[in-house]
Amino acid sequence: MDVIDTIAILITLAAILSYVNYRFIKFPPTIGLMIMALTLSLFLMFLGKMGWAIEEKARVIMEGIDFNKVLLQGMLSFLLFSGALHININDLAKSKWTIGILATVGVVGTTFMVGTLMYYGVRVVGLHLDFIYCLLFGSLIAPTDPISVLGILKKVDAPKSLATKITGESLFNDGVGVVIFLAVLGLIGGDHQFDIKEIGFLFLKEAVGGIVFGFVIGWIIYRLLRTADNYSIEILLTLALVMGGYTLAGILHVSGPIAMVIAGLLIGNQGRMFAMSEGNRERVDLFWEFMDHILNAILFLLIGFEVLVLAFPREYFLGGLMAIPLILFSRFLCVGIPITLLRLKKTVEPHAVKIITWAGLRGGISIALALSIPKGEIREIIIAITYIVVVFSIVVQGLTMKPLIRRLV
Repeated sequence: MDVIDTIAILITLAAILSYVNYRFIKFPPTIGLMIMALTLSLFLMFLGKMGWAIEEKARVIMEGIDFNKVLLQGMLSFLLFSGALHININDLAKSKWTIGILATVGVVGTTFMVGTLMYYGVRVVGLHLDFIYCLLFGSLIAPTDPISVLGILKKVDAPKSLATKITGESLFNDGVGVVIFLAVLGLIGGDHQFDIKEIGFLFLKEAVGGIVFGFVIGWIIYRLLRTADNYSIEILLTLALVMGGYTLAGILHVSGPIAMVIAGLLIGNQGRMFAMSEGNRERVDLFWEFMDHILNAILFLLIGFEVLVLAFPREYFLGGLMAIPLILFSRFLCVGIPITLLRLKKTVEPHAVKIITWAGLRGGISIALALSIPKGEIREIIIAITYIVVVFSIVVQGLTMKPLIRRLV
């Protein structure tokens, strides 16, 4: 099946399931889509056991989609830019210390804590992973997923300052998490010896380089937008910024995700305010809202259908269930300690630790990183555990976010 046919099937399914969710189920759109896709996948697997060949056809389609490439080299740039486009940079600046600490120290701390707990925990369920592989799992599961977080926060009534902290952390910490993941993966592959200086240099090059690069390309497009009073040209310029900028970031070996966030913040604040007329601003906003909606729909549909191509032996399934409380406990500590220290000098919202901990959703980025691990039994174990954690995170944490906030705030 060619690419056009695959895209046609995905968009058609996304449209039908979105309509069903909107009319009858009424879950948040992304969660509803993923639950229905997952349910449909399990139903197809049941039909396969009964002798129907439709499950095999669906599996062939999913095996033909490189989830890692589709997300990390395709959708992610659009979704991060769109998410940053509507964030007030002044609100973000007020919470810069909290966001900065959670997106760096929090990610590093969670990586090592999850890795250590998993090293001992998986043995209980009959799995054996070397510590370095547990650390690799910790690095891919530590960063919260900005796509999942933004999708949920749009539907819950979180206090503005708290929502800004959660959103800001999710936008920046995936870049940090990817750097740690690549460093650990390099150690496993024998490409590098553990050298804190080398890892520090990699972080500076990727993260700081991404910030500088994102600002430069964002500023260039901003200057062009000021001289183009035509909404179609302005939309094309923002598309060029996302597609060309993300590709160039990869060539320069700087963080594309961080670059897209910085560029989105610049265009969303400076660009929308000083480089666009009111009418053009509305059209550009509508275009990116549409892009955000359709790409989110396809992404969460793919997450739901990904179960068709994964293996879930009993030990893998139990390992995934065991990982959930370990990850939540690790995040609680790595969120709670920094925020408790910040309370000594700054006012922090009541119950902030509980809400930020529970709002730390994992999503497609974690699955995509797991799928990038070289093939082998260890890869299959990590993918299965990651998938179970992601499904729990999106469905259980996502659906209970609103009731939790209502109860605590």
